[in-house]
Amino acid sequence: MLLVVTYSTAARQTLRNICRAHDAVVIRRFGRAALFDATELGAFLALRLLEKHGQDVQLAETVPFNEFDGVPDRVREAASAYEARPNASTPYAKFAVGTTHPTPEEMATREL
Repeated sequence: MLLVVTYSTAARQTLRNICRAHDAVVIRRFGRAALFDATELGAFLALRLLEKHGQDVQLAETVPFNEFDGVPDRVREAASAYEARPNASTPYAKFAVGTTHPTPEEMATREL
């Protein structure tokens, strides 16, 4: 997928127009940003925006996040346990104390 992010009113308007005219290419729209299909048409539309608006547009190639590929079991288990916690107002850092779940500091320093 191609991520298109706009940073000016004019670029947002052009993105809106492209999304309306080429809805088959648009996977999802987020106001200032959109995900385009990774097709030649998607690339053409993204590059057209970049040519027209320059630095007011940022493009990135993305891949869908697969929670089972590249995410350690301990992180998935920690997320599951945290969401099943008895007290919904307990912050994760406090929840993880005294458990085998990783701390926020440990997770922040480890790349996926």
